[in-house]
Amino acid sequence: MCGIVGYAGRQPAAEILLDGLKRLEYRGYDSAGAALLNGKQRLQVIKAAGRLETLRSLVNQMQPEGSLGIGHTRWATHGRPSNENAHPHVDCTGRIAVVHNGIIENYALLRQQLEREGHRFRSETDTEVIPHLIEAFYRGDLVAAVRRAVAQLQGSFALAVISVDEPDRMVAVRQDSPLVIGLGHEANYLASDIPAILPYTRRVVILEDGEMAVVKADSVSIMDREGRKV
Repeated sequence: MCGIVGYAGRQPAAEILLDGLKRLEYRGYDSAGAALLNGKQRLQVIKAAGRLETLRSLVNQMQPEGSLGIGHTRWATHGRPSNENAHPHVDCTGRIAVVHNGIIENYALLRQQLEREGHRFRSETDTEVIPHLIEAFYRGDLVAAVRRAVAQLQGSFALAVISVDEPDRMVAVRQDSPLVIGLGHEANYLASDIPAILPYTRRVVILEDGEMAVVKADSVSIMDREGRKV
């Protein structure tokens, strides 16, 4: 099982993401990665095949900035373990990043359609169709673009999405794969399982199938697939 962590707050995100991923190691993995937004309209993606210590070493070297980010540990299903196949995956512009737990059953058809439209793929994964779909649907509203992209997907998924164009939020979606939100003080968290966020909060919301969430440092809103508030 893949592991997802996310953080939106006031503190540097990198160490919080790494700590959360460490607490999800029990799920098994073959690669790990993280994406951070630094508030300067820059998305920094760091990922590597192998142990989490390899990712930590890269983070220590690159010193990524940013108080909003997503992290991932991958257990390969589509595509061999490699740097390219590790999450997060990005769109053509490098402005949207996605981490995913689950399997997209119709990814091959979606990839063919997107390639015909000019999208360029860098990995062998099923997940990479998701940021490209969001890119195709993005018209200035990340939640609306994610909602339209998710409507195209068949399979199981827990997603976390961030974008340079809306640097104050994560958008999360759950369908048949676990995802929880941790409520903190001037910070909120996202994870595949509660142990990843226990050092930071004991207040947890468990997303239900079909629900979406917008997670910011100072607020969390949850809605259904049609955008109705839960």
